[in-house]
Amino acid sequence: MLIFAASDKGGAGRSVTSANLAYHRALSGDEVCYLDFDFGSPTASAVFDVPEARRAAEDRGLHAYLKGEAAEPARIDVWAKTEHQVLRHRPPCSGRLVLMPGDLSRGDFATTENDLRRCVDLLLKLHHEFDLVIVDLRAGRSYALDLALAATAQPEMRAVPARWLVFHRWTRQHVAGAAHLVFGKHGLVRGGVARGHDEDALRGAIRFVRSAVPHSESPLWAQVRPAQSAWMRACDHGLEQLASEHGMGRSQVLGSVPFEHVLQWREQLITEEDVLDSQIADMTTWQALGDLAGRLTERSLASSGAFEDGAKGDRP
Repeated sequence: MLIFAASDKGGAGRSVTSANLAYHRALSGDEVCYLDFDFGSPTASAVFDVPEARRAAEDRGLHAYLKGEAAEPARIDVWAKTEHQVLRHRPPCSGRLVLMPGDLSRGDFATTENDLRRCVDLLLKLHHEFDLVIVDLRAGRSYALDLALAATAQPEMRAVPARWLVFHRWTRQHVAGAAHLVFGKHGLVRGGVARGHDEDALRGAIRFVRSAVPHSESPLWAQVRPAQSAWMRACDHGLEQLASEHGMGRSQVLGSVPFEHVLQWREQLITEEDVLDSQIADMTTWQALGDLAGRLTERSLASSGAFEDGAKGDRP
């Protein structure tokens, strides 16, 4: 299965969350490949703590491959090459975790027919080799997003299951931005239809992921004054209503990741050791990432169980 990770803005938690989802799926035994399509600003090598990826991407990154400057894109075995002390010890029964890095010194680019063919060939090859392929796209309506839409609309790709996750922080600006990215005049849905996607099928493959969501039972809420707590709850209620009005109600949400102090300071993988041993990360974050990773490939997104209510009839 192909998973495309998109966001309207930078700082939405797209890259760090999708990398953590890849990590969780590999822990569960899946063969996972992570493609950094964030052309111009690739960050996956830092999240996976793989300095070698930065060197390999200089002349064999995904940008170079798509432009025909490299016969094959670089592949990095994260378990073997990471400098993360925990990840160096690959857990028994875990699956492969492979990173295909983006080029550090390149920018976003308009794609040609040759670029499209190379992208399709790569996605088809990886689909047959791996259980899960996660493609981290550049923020906004980028050439990377256009390329992904065009590639998945090709006849030979129609039998390949693909899902689109749109990440946003739990704020008014991010909710409105994510809605515009998906449902706007030049958004993901209309752009996909223009390239040959079936509108209903594409809409059915899109789900939203909320990041940095304050939890009502978290220490963050427990430490505030009653007036602040009431204000935060009112804001949360208002955001739920706003999301529903924009077609992003709870039935369209695959899951959410709570506010995590570690990720505010450093974009990294959250490991079980971070929760149980050093205790620098919260158990709720670890569990939320695990639950979200498990729902990525459920047969029916609508019955994922992430939320029970919501505006199921909403259709911007």
